[in-house]
Amino acid sequence: MTINDALHRLLLDNLTTATLLLNAELRLEYMNPAAEMLLAVSGQRSHGQFISELFTESPEALAALRQAVEQAHPFNKREAVLTALTGQTLTVDYSVTPILNRGETLLLLEVLPRDRLLRITKEEAQLSKQETTKLLVRGLAHEIKNPLGGIRGAAQLLARELPDDGLKDYTNVIIEEADRLRNLVDRMLGSNKLPNLAMANVHEVLERVGSLIEAESQGSITLVRDYDPSIPDVRIDREQMIQAVLNIVRNAMQALSTNNDLHLGRITLRTRTLRQFTIGHTRHRLVAKLEIIDNGPGIPAELQDTIFYPMVSGRPDGTGLGLAITQNIISQHQGLIECESHPGHTVFSIFLPLEQGASPS
Repeated sequence: MTINDALHRLLLDNLTTATLLLNAELRLEYMNPAAEMLLAVSGQRSHGQFISELFTESPEALAALRQAVEQAHPFNKREAVLTALTGQTLTVDYSVTPILNRGETLLLLEVLPRDRLLRITKEEAQLSKQETTKLLVRGLAHEIKNPLGGIRGAAQLLARELPDDGLKDYTNVIIEEADRLRNLVDRMLGSNKLPNLAMANVHEVLERVGSLIEAESQGSITLVRDYDPSIPDVRIDREQMIQAVLNIVRNAMQALSTNNDLHLGRITLRTRTLRQFTIGHTRHRLVAKLEIIDNGPGIPAELQDTIFYPMVSGRPDGTGLGLAITQNIISQHQGLIECESHPGHTVFSIFLPLEQGASPS
């Protein structure tokens, strides 16, 4: 190997862009460490393997690669969905550049993962919508509470002037309903109390929620625990976090109760850690990921973009406040909550920073 070859290899090995080199038969000649991390494979062990043994996309994409070899025609593809050997799906942009080397056409693939950028964009849009909704709700609540106070006060004054005590039943109804509406508005606004942060174990939170759900369901739902015991303590308000998780798990239990055979219902509580994870505009070195997974009917597609809004519920008897309160609690902890759902599989994911210092993304 010449000095130039060694330098070129060193440069490729230190690129943050995933880079693969294929021969004319679309078999792997080289991949750099960034590609190994992205595809979760070993470049040395994968040497000589056909491209479809590394990841799969579509028959059309394979045909395009063959055409690039035959016609020496470069091309780019945006937001392609690759399936790695691990089964993980990756959204990527990639470029294909034919290179002529000693009479043989090689293909240089440069792969840029898009999942993180798409997720950040989605989060920013979600946070913007939630902030707009919060301002709207606060303005609406102010306009509701003012006349409610006047109605309640007038009913109390009227009750004092009534000659017949039996008529006070009507004024009591007015007062009670005004109080009920005021309490509903207060719940829509969420708590103004700042979280009382202290170091706590997230598994203690999940175990507390699990014991409550087991008591409420009387053993009719299978509760599965899949914990990572290496997760360190995190600064949280323990009681608020119990409330946040309990709201999600209760929703899952109520969704499962709509099935004909409740005993087939299963809720999984899972914890993992993630490295270099971005929440909002801040990248955290380490975060805890709490997942609540159920095998219920799923959330209707038309509700999935609005489930964290106040007064949005998929149940006829639901208030639509549980998930809104949960989202508010997680936001106060500088965390993030996401949801993915399809029939038979619904996942709520809570991300909580595990360190105090974080860097802007």
